[in-house]
Parts: sequence; structure tokens; C-alpha cells
Amino acid sequence: MVSSPHEAHHRIFQENPGLFTSAFHTLGIPFPEPVAVSLMDTDLTEIRPLERHVDTLLRIDVADGGSLLLAIEAQGKKDPDKRSSWAYYLAHLYAKFRYPCVLLVVCRDKGTAEWAAEPIHIGLDKHPSLVAHPLVLGPHNVPMVTDAVRAADDIPMAVFSAITHSNDHDIAAILEALAEALRGTDADAAAVFAEFTEAGLGATPAREIWRNLMGTGLSHFRGFVAESFRDEGRDEGRVEGRVEGRVEGRVEGRAEDILRILAVRGVAVPDEARQRITECKDLAVLDVWFERAVTAPTTDAVLAEI
Repeated sequence: MVSSPHEAHHRIFQENPGLFTSAFHTLGIPFPEPVAVSLMDTDLTEIRPLERHVDTLLRIDVADGGSLLLAIEAQGKKDPDKRSSWAYYLAHLYAKFRYPCVLLVVCRDKGTAEWAAEPIHIGLDKHPSLVAHPLVLGPHNVPMVTDAVRAADDIPMAVFSAITHSNDHDIAAILEALAEALRGTDADAAAVFAEFTEAGLGATPAREIWRNLMGTGLSHFRGFVAESFRDEGRDEGRVEGRVEGRVEGRVEGRAEDILRILAVRGVAVPDEARQRITECKDLAVLDVWFERAVTAPTTDAVLAEI
């Protein structure tokens, strides 16, 4: 389960890899036609005791038969150490996989976005040996999706817009459009997007606006947002008799999410492992398996003893 604005801002690309096509369209950058997208291990640690982890890493297979890597970093504030890390990520990934590498940095405030977009020069001032140009998405170039029809056409981008503009004075209009779009979509998908929005808004006034909007239509959602209201005692009369069904729905949905992630990543799932996942009724265990499924190389690694 997404637990913070930082996690939500980059993990929405894991849940909806196709979002990067909208992102590059927003930046006005031509992009090869993708035919497949795979989540990759985000651990870039070498043998030396120095850990480096990119936030999200996607391998994108394109129509001409080639592939490229998209490293996505969520940056909440200026951090001088990050720029050297980003250069390392690109160099390491290219050396390891020999694929073209693209760095996309997502920010929630304009100042951080402008800082992140500055080229990274390594070497002599007039003749650098390496120059990295991060692509940046932030409040300065991500559109404010305030129309419900437009939000419904591209819900992942509408969610990303809400997270990116969480501190903007027009955030209420963005959230209203997103809420309207979610009410018209599949309940399971709406629950996932509502969770990302809830987490991505963080400790901002926008989060209370979102909670109030979701409180007017809880029957459409089974996810974290609806639960948070119920846990706070809202609509207690309507909760009675639905708790068991809600929990069962979340268990079933989490098992489906695990299998879907493994399928997208191309990880084989033997029948015995599939049965163990689908028959598990412990949501806490499923949540652990879900987190592991994003990077684990095998199904055995996902189901290892907790």
C-alpha cells in the first residue's frame, strides 16, 4: 500500500506504466512507440558497501525492436547529493544493460523542479566529460486537469496532476474533476487511484478536501480512503454488515495485484504458487508479497518466509 507522497509520486508509474507516454507528451518530447513495459529491480548497489536505489525503474520495449530504460525519481526538495547520484544511476544502468537511459524527475514545487532540471556537468568547465540532462515534471509544466471529461480520458495523468499541484491554489478544482471521473469508472480501479491520490497529497490542506469529496460517495470505493473515513467513525450505521465483504474484497484485489505485477514483469508463477496467493486470506501477508512482487526475481522470493 502506498504510504507517503514520495512513494505515490513515483509508484503511480509502477501501477500504471503507460503514464510515461502522457508524461513525455506533456514535455513535448517525441517517444518511440512502446510495445511492452517491465518493472525492473531498483537496487543499483555494487559489491562495495554503498547502497544506491532509484525510486522506480522501467524497461520499455519499443516498436522498432529496441529497448530503453526509464529511471524515475520523486524529489521533494533540493538535495545537492542527489545530483551526483543521478549521474551515477545513468552511468551504472548504461554500463550494466547497454540500453539508452532516460532520467525523469517528478517534483511538487516549482523551485525544486527548476533546480532538478539544471544540467549535471562532470569534468572540466569548458570540456565536461559527462553531461546529464534530467527531464523534469513539476507544477511548471504538468497540466492542471480541472475538467471531469478530460480527467476520465486519462485518469492516471489526472491523479498525477493532483499530486503534482497539491499546493496549488486551484487544487480544489483538480480534485473535484478527479472525483467525478472516478465515480464513473470501475470501482476496483477507482479504489487504487483514490489510494494514490490520498497518499500523494500528503499532509496538505488538499488532503482534507479530497477526504471530504470521497466522503460523499463511499459506496463507489473499497480502498484505503473509504476505510479511513469508516475508521474515524463516519457513516457507522452503513458500515454494519459490510465490513466482512470489504475485507474479502481487499484480500481478493491484493492477490490479483500480485499476480498482475508478476505477469507484467515476466516472472513465472507455478500453479502451486498461484494457488497459495489466491487462497491466502491474511491481508498483512498479501501486502508483504505485493511489495516483494515489484522487484523479486522469482515467485519463491515473493513467497519466502516473512
